[in-house]
Amino acid sequence: MNEIYTPDEVAKLFKISKHTVYELIKRGELRAFKVGNKMRIEQNEVNRYKQEMETAPAPKPAAAHAIRLAGSHDFLIEHLVKYAARQTQGLSIHPTYVGSLEGLMMLYRNSCDAAAIHLLDPSSKEYNIPFIKQLFVHEPITVMRFASRVQGFIVAKGNPKNIKSFHDLTREDVVFVNRQKGSGTRYLIDYHLAEEGIDPQVIHGYDNEEWTHSATASLVNGGKADAAFGIQSATENLQLDFIPVMKEQFDLVFRWTEQNQATLKQFIDMLTDTAFTDSMQNKAGYDVSEFGTIIYDHRLRS
Repeated sequence: MNEIYTPDEVAKLFKISKHTVYELIKRGELRAFKVGNKMRIEQNEVNRYKQEMETAPAPKPAAAHAIRLAGSHDFLIEHLVKYAARQTQGLSIHPTYVGSLEGLMMLYRNSCDAAAIHLLDPSSKEYNIPFIKQLFVHEPITVMRFASRVQGFIVAKGNPKNIKSFHDLTREDVVFVNRQKGSGTRYLIDYHLAEEGIDPQVIHGYDNEEWTHSATASLVNGGKADAAFGIQSATENLQLDFIPVMKEQFDLVFRWTEQNQATLKQFIDMLTDTAFTDSMQNKAGYDVSEFGTIIYDHRLRS
């Protein structure tokens, strides 16, 4: 299992100061991601940096361009970040996993260049576009289909509590682990509870919030919760079962400015390159048949 470290823990591992760790992250020498407003580093990234230190390779040139990507946590987004880091075109991606709604708000405030979102509008039953049209009236915006994902119940192997529906979460013997407010998955959970007339407060663990699909799946895997609601790919390499509920649309939203125009074009070129498209294939729980399709473009003004 890929362990996650804090900057303090990495500092102790390498016997360096915490400030040095943050400087390494800032320079792009140590890749990190944000969970809320806190930095985290994956174990495989710690191992990679340790190996580089031991073999003392020639220093890598700093990335010439950076994309600030905010929004939902997703394993294909993680794959995208790692893929970009292996390329030689000088493009780096700095992710901030704050949930779909906050990612879209960061884009609205011009605090990032792109947002990764999956927000279901309860009225129209349409994903993402209703929220975008409400927020971005004058700003030049492009929306690209990234993937369709399967969301459902994450349960222990064999589904010992026989959890098949949201009503099963209300049972006394079931402990649930939720996602944080503002995440697209939380929107989806609350939508289903409202549709089925379920009071959230009767669900044991409804107020127990985690920031990533990995975190909720890990709690179920460790026996600290009986069920979570999340994406199928979170169950990979864990002794868990998955009960599919629905397919949802996961999109990338780009906001064009004079400052990021060239970098965004480079980013989109990388996304639509055959090599990256091929690397997206055969991921469990994802349908990438529409990947790269521009589903909304608000740059052309009449």
